[in-house]
Amino acid sequence: MENTLRDTLLSQIDEKYKAIDQNPDTHLEGLVYANPITYWDYILPDALLSLQVQRTNQPDEMVFIMYHQINELLFKMILWEINQVSEKDEVSPEFFTEKLSRVSRYFDMLSSSFTIMGDGMEKEQYMKFRNTLTPASGFQSAQYREIEFASTELINLIDIRFRATIDRNTPYEHAYEHLYWQAAGKDHQTGKKNTLLTNIERRSKPEFLRKMEHYNTRNLWSKFKQLPESVKSNPELVAAMRHYDYTVNVTWVMAHYNAAAKYLGNAAATGGSNWQKYMLPKYQRRIFFPELWSEEELANWGENV
Repeated sequence: MENTLRDTLLSQIDEKYKAIDQNPDTHLEGLVYANPITYWDYILPDALLSLQVQRTNQPDEMVFIMYHQINELLFKMILWEINQVSEKDEVSPEFFTEKLSRVSRYFDMLSSSFTIMGDGMEKEQYMKFRNTLTPASGFQSAQYREIEFASTELINLIDIRFRATIDRNTPYEHAYEHLYWQAAGKDHQTGKKNTLLTNIERRSKPEFLRKMEHYNTRNLWSKFKQLPESVKSNPELVAAMRHYDYTVNVTWVMAHYNAAAKYLGNAAATGGSNWQKYMLPKYQRRIFFPELWSEEELANWGENV
């Protein structure tokens, strides 16, 4: 039995490397000299734990840094799952549902995690180190913007005031200038962009435009609408879609809002944005899957939180 298994494995290795024009014996010999893998070689905790660099001597700044880094890791996990759906030409209902469930769990974790920062820092310390962060802001998370592009059709991310003037024939550059979050970094009278916005555009605008085009018909909402009618009406799948939509655009946003309100009161955000209006769902009315909500639910979006 043991020899049979070994012979089968050797045969599979032989096929694998010959398929890519490699000598299987060379790779087998390499195994003789390779060191066994360890946890620290694989997970790289030494590198990971060296990435927290404080700007002040306030201990709770470390909580702030690590919490946001954890968020970025979870954003990467979310994009990893969404992209498996977006990159498939044909998505089975089972595959779609499984990936959506994973993404929802990650955002549930994000939503519940705000108590770590909301209850885990002294306000006095926060008010000291926050001024060293200006004009940086969590607003500038490029991964979060990509999650939005990957989740829904672009029209649903346009500032509600301009949606009637934008359609699928609108150039991406023009649509970009009317994304809902642009309002947080522009002077409403002159249209001039503040440093918060110009900094992120300098770094990420070309990539944002590329992602807007890439996800144009590959986002979760478009993929959902391509499923058979019998699947799209499945109560469990619809419930999962609604849960994801509400969790991202109401629950998580309000958890963030409430944490900010605890420390900031009416003060401006470090990036200088009007964070109260920028964040509140009832103002932004950002909804990934609008057709899955009733007229009453849409009208009252973000009101009862």
